[in-house]
Amino acid sequence: MKRNMNEWLESYMKEAVRKPMPILSFPGTQLIGKNVEELVRDGHNQALCMEAIAKRFDAGVSFSLMDLSVEAEAFGAEVIYSPDDIPTMHGALIHDEDEAEALQVPQVGAGRTGECVKGIREACERITDRPVLAGIIGPYSLAGRLLDMTEIMILCYEEPEMVETVLEKATDFLIEYAKAFKEAGANGIAMAEPAAGLLSPSLMEEFSNPYVEKVRAAVEDENFLFLYHNCGMVEPLMDQLAALNVRAYSFGNAIDIEKALQALPSDRMIIGNIDPAGTLRNGTPEMIEKETYELLERCSRYPNFVLASGCDIPPQTTMENLGAFFAASEKFYQK
Repeated sequence: MKRNMNEWLESYMKEAVRKPMPILSFPGTQLIGKNVEELVRDGHNQALCMEAIAKRFDAGVSFSLMDLSVEAEAFGAEVIYSPDDIPTMHGALIHDEDEAEALQVPQVGAGRTGECVKGIREACERITDRPVLAGIIGPYSLAGRLLDMTEIMILCYEEPEMVETVLEKATDFLIEYAKAFKEAGANGIAMAEPAAGLLSPSLMEEFSNPYVEKVRAAVEDENFLFLYHNCGMVEPLMDQLAALNVRAYSFGNAIDIEKALQALPSDRMIIGNIDPAGTLRNGTPEMIEKETYELLERCSRYPNFVLASGCDIPPQTTMENLGAFFAASEKFYQK
């Protein structure tokens, strides 16, 4: 459903009770009787999964899958599938400058990207009581998957032109992919750029921020939100994060999110950052309630803070644990 996301964002941050916004999709496999591989390969299943989660939990937004292999696979990278786990990359696609120059920018629809767009289109028809945000990888994180995540760190120093060649092509594709989600009815995108958290401030300014900004500028408007997600150790990068022209951030449990709330402009929404694996997946309901309550006690006084998971919640996370997370938030705001 089309909505003015500028107005939505401003209104949300003025609410006395702010609904949580966990990055929650994969555990919905338990609700629709599908495994992870069946989910990531089929857009209809993705829409059913998002709808089932939306019906079960009163979250502020509906996130699509955070599967960071989709875009690299569209370029031709090899992906390993599992019935139980999120797909993983297998090896580098690009090994030298010649391969970087020869790399073809795929059309949206290549690999599984068409299914992901299809899933968002159907999800937007099924979920109308909250914004729907499509998941997309960030430019540097995509380039790292094409070049190898360790290798790209070396190449940033030794062969920066090669990295920039791949980044330009990755960005061109991501712009068109984001536009396809926008056309499909999404209210915005959540861009995951975790690999940028490994960069120094100067390298982030050179190899991540400009390309993130190109994507944002190409698609964001009053009806389409750009949310920037980074679950890395970004505490040393607050100046670079503040320089991004974005209205909403999502941070992982690698940082003290209160430091981000203190460092970044107060008119930008900041969501996070309960540990999705250690707490939500592997913790007990009592542990989840305690940690959620403690985070809200520290950070709810900031009007731009919204409770969320620090990253995508693992598929095997139980409904009991997820329920404890939402119940803790409700209990806190009822006090």
